Amino acid sequence: MKRRLAGLALALAVLLADQLSKYWVLHGAHLTDGHILIILPVLDFVLLWNHGITFGILNGNGGITWVILAAAAIAVVAGLTAWLWTTKYLTTTLAIGAITGGAIGNIADRLHYGAVVDFIQAHLGAYSFYVFNLGDSAIVCGVAVLMVENLVRQQSPVAAKPGRR
Repeated sequence: MKRRLAGLALALAVLLADQLSKYWVLHGAHLTDGHILIILPVLDFVLLWNHGITFGILNGNGGITWVILAAAAIAVVAGLTAWLWTTKYLTTTLAIGAITGGAIGNIADRLHYGAVVDFIQAHLGAYSFYVFNLGDSAIVCGVAVLMVENLVRQQSPVAAKPGRR
């Protein structure tokens, strides 16, 4: 039960951090489309409305797209929550919690604004990475943990047995 609560608590923490950061960008920093706020030499905040999915895929495909994407994301969150509830490992539970919190944050944006609020832009000189948000970061980190955890469990048969961690 403690493991489940830890996963749910992390999901809630990620959701709150994601939504509060987006609120600040929109209402505190008053960041507008095209305006760049330089944070560090390798980090800027720039407002971008993502109407599509990861990396802007399906961006600009019409009015009903965001409803379909929100419905699909809700189904994914339901599946993640079921997985969180049944997993035997704390690391898996926390990774799923991070992914779930980030996904719910993006769903909330899609339902409230019709698009996801992205604003973090990392760059090295002229090379710029994608613009993303804290929820996206939590999703990527959670998936990375699941992948590494899976590789480690495949390498060590002893570690693959529940209760050995």
